[in-house]
Amino acid sequence: MGNWLASHWLSVLFLVSWLGLNMFLFVYAFLNYEQSDKYYYTRQILGTALAFARASAFCLNFNSMMILIPVCCNLLSFLRGTCSFCNHSLRKPLDHNLLFHKLVAYMICIFTAIPVIAHLFNFERYSRSQQAMDGSLAFVLSNLSRHEKEKDSWLNPIQSPNTTAMHATFTSVAGLTGVIATTALVLMVTSAMEFIRRNYFELFWYTHHLFIVYIICLGIHGLGGIVRRQTEESMGESHPHNCSKSFLEWDKYEWSCRRPHFVGHPPESWKWILAPIILYIFERTLRFYRSQQKVVITKAVMHPSKVLELQMCKRGFSMEVGQYIFVNCPSVSFLEWHPFTLTSAPEEEFFSIHIRAAGDWTENLIRTFEQRPSPMPRIAVDGPFGTVSEHVFQYEVAVLIGAGIGVTPFASILKSIWYKFQRADHKLKTQKAGHAALNFDKATDVLTGLKQKTSFGRPMWDNEFSRIAAAHPKSVVGVFLCGPRTLARSLRKCCQRYSSLDPRKVQFYFNKETF
Repeated sequence: MGNWLASHWLSVLFLVSWLGLNMFLFVYAFLNYEQSDKYYYTRQILGTALAFARASAFCLNFNSMMILIPVCCNLLSFLRGTCSFCNHSLRKPLDHNLLFHKLVAYMICIFTAIPVIAHLFNFERYSRSQQAMDGSLAFVLSNLSRHEKEKDSWLNPIQSPNTTAMHATFTSVAGLTGVIATTALVLMVTSAMEFIRRNYFELFWYTHHLFIVYIICLGIHGLGGIVRRQTEESMGESHPHNCSKSFLEWDKYEWSCRRPHFVGHPPESWKWILAPIILYIFERTLRFYRSQQKVVITKAVMHPSKVLELQMCKRGFSMEVGQYIFVNCPSVSFLEWHPFTLTSAPEEEFFSIHIRAAGDWTENLIRTFEQRPSPMPRIAVDGPFGTVSEHVFQYEVAVLIGAGIGVTPFASILKSIWYKFQRADHKLKTQKAGHAALNFDKATDVLTGLKQKTSFGRPMWDNEFSRIAAAHPKSVVGVFLCGPRTLARSLRKCCQRYSSLDPRKVQFYFNKETF
């Protein structure tokens, strides 16, 4: 546990701060709406449901502001470049951007469910107080009409006893936008489930873009001004502490309290989401600009197991090991962009990706290249963008673990190592030659022809980590994985188990790449 905290302390601090801000905003808003005098008369109709709805709305705005930031690839790449020489712990939060994106989405779901339930009670109480006919304060407040001369006198949006809560919900700006935003959110969350995302990526991709509908509805949700407060001028002549008990005598005598006037709460959501929307628009504009740049496909190779290799050139393209790009093929889908890890090395004159048939889009892309070898289909490229693997050369010792198509990030790294060795000075090459001379009589592997023997079956991870720890007792070891979650859990536990409590001794840092 100590080693894990030493490696993830900044991520934990960031997460705790985010949760703390949510708690603070909720409590602050709840107490404001539950105790403030200007909402006294509103509470006479709605009760505590008002505070729950508005406190949740505050947190919903905050998390809607945060949801887009973790998926701004250019911003993350800039931050990675800025932190490229920072401590491993300082870079960790950037490696968990998609996890944080999911956590924020779950929080949005929670703070959407609370006001939805609260507003169901609110509309029901609005309707019930309008139909009460008992002369209560709630009934009197509900019948403050929208006279032409007194536009701010009304408090209850349901102005007729014959109007149902359902009708008011679907005919008001707040109600209709709330229903649409909630529906869009449900569709986005359900389509993002791993089973659907893995097997029906196109459904996930298109449905996820309903966030545009969600953001628009959130921005205009407050325009209806259904939640109302007493005006400052009205507070002076009809303060609820003095006049709420004598409501039957409002405006009857010169000395009596005046009828209170109310004003709608101004919309606030747009203030929270404006900055991330501008940032996201900039991201999309930059993607559009890059999509117009010409990409030349120099080579297309069809490998076994339905894997397509594309070698490409693009003016001004510069990459690092372990990075990825987004690819669009207009002849397959004009709108869809898909991420692929670069398998070429920075030292090569081209950049390449390997595409495995794993869905409708990839299968159609491979079929397109098989059927139209000349001229090549047009490809648009956005990127490259950084991942955790680009920091591999900053570790004293690196362990690369790839499963299935997960070996692709490490193809770039291994190629780069080979190029670096080729460009090394003579003394390194002499040492290599001497090492080869000492081991000339040892058999090479029968499959690969390399001196490193091929081991069959699953690795015994405890043995591997123990051996590495013994061979590098004072080193910082970076463990990089691109593979399934079950393997990630095993490797993470091994990194924690074999890291020494003494920071001067061997330390394993686990890094997992996901899309």
